[in-house]
Amino acid sequence: MPEIVALLQTIAPVVSPRVLKQMSQVIYGLLISSGRITMLEISRWTERGGSYRTIQRWYHSKLVWLQIMWILFRSQLWKADHEYIAAGDEVVFGKAGKETFGLGRFFSSLQQRAIPGLSFFVFSVIDVQERQSYPIQVVQMVKSEGEKAKQQKKKPAKAKKRSVGRPKGSKNKKDEKPTLSAELLRIQLILQAFLVILKGVLSVSYLVMDGHFGNYPSAWMVVQTGLHFVSKLRWDAALHERFRGKYRGRGPHPKYGDKVNVRQMKKKYLKSDKKEKGIRTQIYQATLLNKEFAFPINVVIVLKTHLSTKTQAHVILFSTDLKLSYEKIMDFYTLRFQIEFNFRDAKQYWGLDDFMNIKEMAVTNAAHLSFFMVNFSSILLRRFRQHNPEFSILDLKSHYRGCRYVSETIKLLPQKPDGILLAEIFEQIARLGMVHPAFEPVSTS
Repeated sequence: MPEIVALLQTIAPVVSPRVLKQMSQVIYGLLISSGRITMLEISRWTERGGSYRTIQRWYHSKLVWLQIMWILFRSQLWKADHEYIAAGDEVVFGKAGKETFGLGRFFSSLQQRAIPGLSFFVFSVIDVQERQSYPIQVVQMVKSEGEKAKQQKKKPAKAKKRSVGRPKGSKNKKDEKPTLSAELLRIQLILQAFLVILKGVLSVSYLVMDGHFGNYPSAWMVVQTGLHFVSKLRWDAALHERFRGKYRGRGPHPKYGDKVNVRQMKKKYLKSDKKEKGIRTQIYQATLLNKEFAFPINVVIVLKTHLSTKTQAHVILFSTDLKLSYEKIMDFYTLRFQIEFNFRDAKQYWGLDDFMNIKEMAVTNAAHLSFFMVNFSSILLRRFRQHNPEFSILDLKSHYRGCRYVSETIKLLPQKPDGILLAEIFEQIARLGMVHPAFEPVSTS
């Protein structure tokens, strides 16, 4: 408990003393609990001053979460000599009932269908050297009534056949400014607030998002903020070389050249060719055009061929930075997956899937607390991983649970043991449930 209170002092400038004291009890209960993370479960494990009513008051307190998350990262996790990139993604989880704030139907990548639940969009910073993601901004995605009605509206049985000829009002020149969807309009506001808090402290040049955002409107939205975009295109994306032929002197100057076959790329674009365990991996890089984009893009194609069966598979990555190397594009997109580990930990250990709150303020605090604990636990894990790099969150919870048992047992003794014996008892009991003990066993002989 003392180390929790000490770490929370970093956010004291933006949190009142009363709320800070309640928050220390909530975090202490989270670190001990092994069941579903609800207000009742947390109150069962807290010390004196952490009643159910106290926990409830904290969940309904107004907190400036963006500043809280940023201050904790900047004071405890940021390393000035490290390189950072930004990543953004949406996390969706099912929620029963009809009263929870923001409840709607959202597409779940795990279940591959739209489910009734809640959705939160998260922007994080990723330490390239440590290869770890730290969530900074979490915003609930709430659909408007118009979007919900459109989603529930049934599609027509058969689309109307378009009339022959050029559509009325069509233009020769593609408009550089695309029409952003309702989803991207919400994300645009979140991204702008995220970049404002980074300004002047953390320099980020690249934003990485998954293949769902591998399109021109998303890329345009990111480029307008001054960042470069890294994402993945569809496997069947139509790519063209720039036109290199001779102008015939009549009509508009051609822009698009030969169409690219990603399975039969020209040798001049080959950057790497390796064979390992019966798989040939070829990596190509080229500046290409796509008719949906108003500007050229830096494309990296990873083509894998099974040498015995000759079957092939490929992935198309791209960046708006035409000078970025193929190694960096591949590395940055690989690092994007670190935000998925944040989602896993928030759901599995810190209650993102479990909370039963329904009011807007309580739902907001419950979700932000889950991601706050992802960063907070990273700080606590550091001292244990100095002794054992495999020390996990489960081991951390076992440590705090063991310490809680010892603390309650000591209170029942008529006389408190001396300091050395007490430290040995705490260490031995705290290690009982660990999978990867961080310390060597203490001899009691």
